[in-house]
Amino acid sequence: MSLLEATQQLQLIGGERVPALDGERFDITDPSTGEVIAELPQSKAADVDRAVAAARAAFPAWRATAPADRGRMLIACAAQLRAECAQLAPLGSLDGGLPLPAVERDVEAAARYFEFYGGLADKIGGDVVPLGDDFLDYTEREPWGVCAVILPFNSPFQILARSLAPALAAGNTVVAKAAEQAPLGPLLLAETLERAGLPPGLLNVVTGFGAEVGTPLVSHEGVDRITFTGSERTGRMVMESAARNLTPVTLELGGKSPQIVFADADLELAVETIVGSLVWSAGQVCSAGTRLLVERSVRDEVVAAVVERMAATRVGPAIDGPDMGPLISSVQRDNVLAAIGAACADGARLLTGGTAPLETGAGGYYVAPAVFDGVDPGSALAQEELFGPVLAILDFASEAEAIAIADGTRFGLMAGLWTRDIARGHRVARALRCGQVYVNAYGAGTGIELPFGGFKRSGIGREKGVTGYLEYTQVKNICIKVGAP
Repeated sequence: MSLLEATQQLQLIGGERVPALDGERFDITDPSTGEVIAELPQSKAADVDRAVAAARAAFPAWRATAPADRGRMLIACAAQLRAECAQLAPLGSLDGGLPLPAVERDVEAAARYFEFYGGLADKIGGDVVPLGDDFLDYTEREPWGVCAVILPFNSPFQILARSLAPALAAGNTVVAKAAEQAPLGPLLLAETLERAGLPPGLLNVVTGFGAEVGTPLVSHEGVDRITFTGSERTGRMVMESAARNLTPVTLELGGKSPQIVFADADLELAVETIVGSLVWSAGQVCSAGTRLLVERSVRDEVVAAVVERMAATRVGPAIDGPDMGPLISSVQRDNVLAAIGAACADGARLLTGGTAPLETGAGGYYVAPAVFDGVDPGSALAQEELFGPVLAILDFASEAEAIAIADGTRFGLMAGLWTRDIARGHRVARALRCGQVYVNAYGAGTGIELPFGGFKRSGIGREKGVTGYLEYTQVKNICIKVGAP
């Protein structure tokens, strides 16, 4: 697909590329340059009706498809994504701002989701419940039906795949709402799956802004389940809309994840991982480790190493493959710069970065990665999700204090622990109130196999792994009297 073709995409409904019914379109911007690169359909409620109807029409045949055949279809999708990665990645970096190597990893992660859930499709069944000789009782796991998937702008290939693949494996159909900032990735993925042979109507992708298309989708009576990835504020609105129809939801929301470094850690590995895991996305992922908690005895050494690495980060246009690309929009850049200014006014010490670097060129939405020291644990900098390349450093004197600071926000998504003491690693990991904890790492590849989701206000439900598959099924109990009447 050429650049021109990629930027003239239409939404996908029932296997057809269609404009919005009223013909309205909206601009898509390249955050690396600030230039408009595409116009896409601005869907409305009537377009959502079409997409839900297409998914509903496709559901009976897909549900009736043998699980092994569904699995083979998903594995074919994985192969197609890998075959087209070299073409997909440059196009997928246009509107999302992720550096090209990160988008290549994103496409590979999407392929892994289809591979994993394709292999799982015929492996998950029900249970037999022992009731004695007079009854045969068993459970089945059935698909929900039409699943709505509301996508964020970051990592659009793999985040769509992590919901789509288990939903399809379980026999559901999907209507996906692409993020208005970065809709090209989901549309490109949908086209790729078509070329793999995915039947029409199993995946429908609508585009546009939340109020016009997202709200009608999550409040639609024809939607049987909702998966939303995004901010805490919008997640609350999704849950309120879903409640009117008692539609079950999976919410993957915000985070203020801590990286906890003890004095006995491999400090070089810790610093390298902490910085790398923050800057690759410009801090624009919910699991970003944006709080660094350092044991006081090694504080100065760790702070110096972090500042050196952050200051050396290459910032630039996504297509050039820098260490860090732009923020997604001018609004997000301005919000991050305002938060940096507020943190300085509150007394935190800015050690490096925190400005819009001029050398990256005019027009793009860049912020040099910022490191703050002397951060109050109760301050906005330590409490609020900024969605930007900003690291807040705090120190602690004891294990108990580290746990208290780490748990001292309303979020509980992810944490990283750095220590050579495996007993401490187990102990602290079990004490933390968050959904995923890594010890001496921050991620395990793409973590396809690992249940992912938050405690507290970081969300409801789980994605990824076998647990993520189960979210897309509902349990039916069947009891048959077989004994004498």
